[in-house]
Amino acid sequence: MSNRRTGSGTSGGAPSKSASGRRGQKPAIGRPGEKAASVKAPKPALAKAQSPKPPSNRAERTAERREAIIEAALDEFISRGFTATRIDDVARRAGVAKGTIYLHFKDKESMFEELIRTALVPLIGRLHAPPPIGGSVRDAVEAFARTFIQEVASTRRGDIVRLIVAEGPRFPSIADFYYREVVSRGLAGMRALIELAVSRGEIQQKNLARFPQILVAPAIIAVIWQSLFSRHAPLDATEMFRVHLDLIFGERRTT
Repeated sequence: MSNRRTGSGTSGGAPSKSASGRRGQKPAIGRPGEKAASVKAPKPALAKAQSPKPPSNRAERTAERREAIIEAALDEFISRGFTATRIDDVARRAGVAKGTIYLHFKDKESMFEELIRTALVPLIGRLHAPPPIGGSVRDAVEAFARTFIQEVASTRRGDIVRLIVAEGPRFPSIADFYYREVVSRGLAGMRALIELAVSRGEIQQKNLARFPQILVAPAIIAVIWQSLFSRHAPLDATEMFRVHLDLIFGERRTT
């Protein structure tokens, strides 16, 4: 029995599947299923990963629509002033229905507040960053002034400031919002820098910390001058700020 099984397994050269192997033996349980699973199982996961995400797309469209409304509002406020600007005009310029405006803003005032919050508040936030290690307070103030002049005084952000100066007295709530979100934060940041400069000996006049408005006065002058008098007498606001800082910190030594 043993020899016969051995001979049948080795006769005829290369081994071949016997009839019993093809018919009598049952295939291993799960092999066909495993093969199919190895090909098909990843497909649902792959399809899920590649499928679009409607909630995210809706969020993006909502954000884009809100941004378009803010841009349109800025255009209207600049061209008409705060008083004459109407929600209908903003909606028409933004290319949306009037009702869409009210999905994002309750009224014209809240739109203007959003302009302040998005265009000016992040810039003022930079004042609260300490000077870089090894850097002087004057360098930090001068860098901020340069950024303010480039990004506010000579851009449409400056138009927002000019609108507040012009119409703030008639709309105290807007002036209050601007003071709370921009002015008070800016003054606090400047006061902290002045106190640091005094402690380092960079500024000799200790009372300057009581009046941080003095330090930032040229920035306000630049904003107002740009809209009223620049066509008559262009102002180099950056150079004016350097001279102003020389008066406060002392002239820079040149070697």
